[in-house]
Amino acid sequence: MRNAGALTVTAPGDREIAMTRTFDAPRRLVFEAWTTPELLKRWLSGPPQWSLDVCEIDLRVGGRFRYVWRNSRNGDLMGMGGVYREIVVPERVVATEQFDDPWYPGEAVGTVVFVESGGATTITQTIRYGSREARDGVLKSPMEEGVGHSYDKLAELLASSPR
Repeated sequence: MRNAGALTVTAPGDREIAMTRTFDAPRRLVFEAWTTPELLKRWLSGPPQWSLDVCEIDLRVGGRFRYVWRNSRNGDLMGMGGVYREIVVPERVVATEQFDDPWYPGEAVGTVVFVESGGATTITQTIRYGSREARDGVLKSPMEEGVGHSYDKLAELLASSPR
């Protein structure tokens, strides 16, 4: 598989973070990997010592999702959940997100857009926080490293998926 792209993180507005990466796979496969619990558990883990142990998805407008990650080094848990606001298969998902142990204040809204071109799919995930301070705090966190590790695993998963 060719490396279709690296993670790009930008701050396009006062309260937003946008993360973009291109994957060498059709959009339907990327969308499926993003919305299927058993596939998410294989790639949405963050840094190597973390695993996604709980992944519950009710993929419908008004449906909820729940993720719980576990750190194998110290047993720490990190949980978050939210509600789906918009779902356009296989183009777009909009959902709220809030962590059990908030490391930024309030709730955020994430929008993920899947665009296919020439057999490759670009994901752009934009997260809008309640304030500029919350966004800046997330930018200072190891979030980019965790997303980068997860997206590398997603690329590996997609490379092994039947087309």
